[in-house]
Amino acid sequence: QVQLVESGGGLVQAGGSLRLSCAASGLTFSRFSMGWFRQAPGKEREFVAAISWRNGNSYYADSVKGRFTISRDNAKKTVSLEMKSLKPEDTAVYYCAGDGAVVPTTVDGINYWGKGTLVTVSS
Repeated sequence: QVQLVESGGGLVQAGGSLRLSCAASGLTFSRFSMGWFRQAPGKEREFVAAISWRNGNSYYADSVKGRFTISRDNAKKTVSLEMKSLKPEDTAVYYCAGDGAVVPTTVDGINYWGKGTLVTVSS
């Protein structure tokens, strides 16, 4: 059974930093591209960042480029999202996603999702 379990969410002031982690089990992690998505209250789930298993290339939404960094540790089967210079508009539930076929940059068709972790950025 595949499980993706996020951790690291919480309350932070604007301008602060947080590091999210996603622990994977039940899949060949080194052969899965991983991503982070987020969903703010009343809004649709949106892409944040992704990293390819094949070449380690990373991809970012324009709204987080230069502030967020995605990384992976295949030995530990984890993917992390380092978030800096946080803004109130970054407030959302952050979801980990994994896909064995494509780099997960769109919501549709993703193989596996975590249950999410809440990030709240106060102004």
